Amino acid sequence: MVKIFLLVGGIYLLFLAFSWGYVKVDKILRDKSFTEIMKEEKANKPKIMAKQRKLLKERYNLTPKTTTEVTMSGGKPIPVGPTAKLKDGLTFEDLANMTPEEIKEKGVFPYLPLPHPHPQNGGMVFPPVQTRIHPELVRFDVDFDLPDAFLPEFPPPLYLTTHPELGDVSKGKEITLDNYYELFKDILTPVQLEGLRLLLTKFPQQQFNSTDDRKSEKPSLGVSCFDCHVNGHTTGQFHLNPDNRPQETRFRIDTVSLRGTHVQQLFGSKRSLRSVEDFTEFEQRSAYFDGDHTLAAKKGINQLSREQVMHMAQFINIIDFPPAPKLNRYGRLDPAKATEKELLGEKIFFGKGRCGYCHPAPYYTDQLMHDLKVERFYQGRPEGPIKTFTLRGLKDSPPYFHDGRLLTIEDTVEFFNLVLELKLTREEKEALVAFLRQL
Repeated sequence: MVKIFLLVGGIYLLFLAFSWGYVKVDKILRDKSFTEIMKEEKANKPKIMAKQRKLLKERYNLTPKTTTEVTMSGGKPIPVGPTAKLKDGLTFEDLANMTPEEIKEKGVFPYLPLPHPHPQNGGMVFPPVQTRIHPELVRFDVDFDLPDAFLPEFPPPLYLTTHPELGDVSKGKEITLDNYYELFKDILTPVQLEGLRLLLTKFPQQQFNSTDDRKSEKPSLGVSCFDCHVNGHTTGQFHLNPDNRPQETRFRIDTVSLRGTHVQQLFGSKRSLRSVEDFTEFEQRSAYFDGDHTLAAKKGINQLSREQVMHMAQFINIIDFPPAPKLNRYGRLDPAKATEKELLGEKIFFGKGRCGYCHPAPYYTDQLMHDLKVERFYQGRPEGPIKTFTLRGLKDSPPYFHDGRLLTIEDTVEFFNLVLELKLTREEKEALVAFLRQL
C-alpha cells in the first residue's frame, strides 16, 4: 500500500509540475499578442533583408546577364555566369590550380552554403513574381532574396507523359482550383483529376495558417503543393530542410521540379524516401511544419488518407520533362542536330568532366546520394550526402545545387571543376555549358 501511495503521489507531483510548467510556458507565449509580434517583426524585416543583400552582394555579381541563344521551355532568357565574385584578385584558373587545403586556409572558396535570410524563423519564402499575384503568400518577417533573372519562368509550362503531342498543357496559365477542371477534364482520368485537385488544395502550414502563430498578416487556409511546385515545376521558392537540428544547422532547400518523377527512385534531398507517396505523406505530416508534429496538431494538419496520397501520386507521375529536340532516344546528342561545341561538351561530360558517373543518360541521375565533401574547401560543418538530381531540363531550373548557391549553369560548372579537381580549360567549360543547355 505504501508503495502504491508513493507511486500515486509521485505521479500527482509530476502532474502539478507539468501543469505549472505548461502554464508558465503558455503565459510566456501570451505575453505578446499576434499584433505586437507582427509589428516587431515588420520593423526588424528591413534590417534582416539588408544583411542578406549585403551577403549576396559580397558573393555575387547580381546584375543580370542573359542569353536568348537557348531559352527556357516557355521562352524566358537563360541567366549567364559565372556570377561568383572571387577574392584577392584570383581567377577561376588560379583557384583550380590550388589544393583544397590552400583554398580553405586562405578562405577563398567562392561557393559557400547559401543561408536562409531568417533562419531563426525559417519557412517557405516565395518570389515577388508569385506574391504579386498571390498576396496571401507574402510574409511580414522576411522577403525573397534573389533577382527574378536567376529564377525559373512563371508560370512554367507543364508537359505530360500521357499527352506528349499536346506540348504545354497549361496553355501558358498558372494552374489553380479555378481553372484546373476546364483545362484537364478531357485529358486526365478521374483519378488523375482528383489527384490534381488535391495538389491544388491549400492546407495549413507552419508559416501560413489560421492561428496567431503564423507569418502572414491575414489568416489563410495555408499553402498547396502547387504553390511551391507551380505547374508541377518550381519558381525558386525556398525553405529550410526539416531533417536537421538544432535550428542553426538546417540547410536552405530550394523547391525542386516534379518533372520526371516517374523515372526517379529517391525523394527528398537528404531523406532518401523510397516512393513519391511516402514523400507526399511526409511533406503533409512533417515538412509542412518543420518536422514538429505538435505544431502540426495545433495549426490544423490535414491527415491525408493513403488513397488520397495515391491519387496525388497518379498525377505527379505523369509530369514529363520538357522537350529536348537535340537528344536521341538514348538521351544522347543527335550528331545531325548538335553543334561541334555541344558535341565536345557531351564528350567532356562523359569523359574528363566525370559528370556521367553520377548523371548517366538518358535521365542524367544515378538514383543515389553522394557526399561531395565540400567542407574540404571552407571552414564549416560537413554538408553530408545529397540526392543526385536529374539534369534533364536543367536550363529551366536556376538556381542550382540544393540551396541555390549556384546561380547559373556556368557557376555550376565552375563549382564542380573545383570540387572534383578536374582542371578543365576555359574552352572545355564553355563546351560543357553548351551541352548542358541541350538537356
